[in-house]
Amino acid sequence: MTPPIIIDIEASGFGTGSYPIEVGYVDRRGKPWCSLITPCDDWLHWSKTAETLHHISREMLLAHGKSTQVIANHLNDTFLNQTLYSDSWLHDFTWLNCLFHAADISPHFKFEDLRAVLSPFQQSVWHNTKQSLLNELQISRHRASADAQILQMTWLKTAQMEALACA
Repeated sequence: MTPPIIIDIEASGFGTGSYPIEVGYVDRRGKPWCSLITPCDDWLHWSKTAETLHHISREMLLAHGKSTQVIANHLNDTFLNQTLYSDSWLHDFTWLNCLFHAADISPHFKFEDLRAVLSPFQQSVWHNTKQSLLNELQISRHRASADAQILQMTWLKTAQMEALACA
């Protein structure tokens, strides 16, 4: 059972002017990776509400972030011709495009909605399974790689549940 590659993006806020501040993923082997993103000069929007969710300050980005070029190249090199999945495709698609546009690089991978690889059974048990895993693992960190990990674990658990139900 091979899980999908999950990507998650934290942002400066929602809506017009928001931009990506952290990218995280979990590869098919379950190995996580994440990086903060140094804001471009014209990325000015900042939501204190979003900051209270992800606990990433603009100062942290300036001190520890990597450039859009470094992150876009890393994603392209790591996932050439593969497909990455997100549970918040519309938002993440916008922020991923913002990242690659700022880097002046084209993505060399596909980006799809996670629902595309969920069976009807998985969809029916998704929410309760995800909540159960969050409670069991006591994950409180709302960051890109942690979010990607819980999504991949939920996919695996729901796929295993479906296999047992069909056996």
